[in-house]
Amino acid sequence: MKRGSLAGWVFAAPALIVIGVFFGLPVLSALALSLTDFDLYALADPHNLRFNGLGNYIDLLQTPMFWKSLGNTAYFVVAGVPLSIGVSLGAALLLNAPAARFKALFRTALFAPVVTTLVAVAVIWRYLFHTRYGLVNWGLGQVGINPIDWLGDPNWAMPTIIGFAVWKNFGYNMVIFLAGLQAIPKDLYEAARIDGASRWQQFLHITLPMLGPVLLVVGVITVSGYFQLFAEPYVMTRGDPLQSTVSVLYFMFEEGFKWWNLGRASAVAFLLFLIILAVTTLMLRFGKRRELV
Repeated sequence: MKRGSLAGWVFAAPALIVIGVFFGLPVLSALALSLTDFDLYALADPHNLRFNGLGNYIDLLQTPMFWKSLGNTAYFVVAGVPLSIGVSLGAALLLNAPAARFKALFRTALFAPVVTTLVAVAVIWRYLFHTRYGLVNWGLGQVGINPIDWLGDPNWAMPTIIGFAVWKNFGYNMVIFLAGLQAIPKDLYEAARIDGASRWQQFLHITLPMLGPVLLVVGVITVSGYFQLFAEPYVMTRGDPLQSTVSVLYFMFEEGFKWWNLGRASAVAFLLFLIILAVTTLMLRFGKRRELV
């Protein structure tokens, strides 16, 4: 091995060790446990542990609750990710506008929800959307709209959680978009204005193409994060009403720590890992193909 190659491996070793310990080992452990009937009895005595191969996966694919939780999670991702990215990009465009004032103040204020404690803020939102005493329904009542059971109606519970998640997380993507916008050369906009391009045309033909790599990164981060929905329904609805807010991770939590079916819970975790891996891989390939075009 050449000295330069050896030096590279030495410098990369700490990162590779961290990745192996905190990513590789958990994935392999989840895979191993998912092939067994690991439960409370096996936790008390390892001799009760039995290998059942793909039995957990076959059983999960025949479980209606798993498909319902997957559908709820897909709904959350499909509706929440575009909304989150749109709000983040809109806020970044406003902060990047030449006419904007007090940019540091607004940037800090809009980023503040990201660093707040999720559980504490979720409890506050639960009271804000309370049917009788919530501030939101009080505001609706002032304009003659009847109170809405935001967290008790299956049609409104998930949209309410999506709104909370967008508010909680959009500031992180906003900062990334703001950095991308500030990296776009101003000469492009000046040339477009000289050619008579409107602001909308500048946005479509300059801003969006130049933000392509940033949009891809933000999309991958947001999708992978939104697939891991758990704390919001756990604190705000406990998966109700009518199990309309049960996510895949919430289903995994109940399987593992309510019913102590740790083998099935590991199978759920590994299936979710494979789903996230497949979706993000498709997004990356699509993004690279667009760059080549």
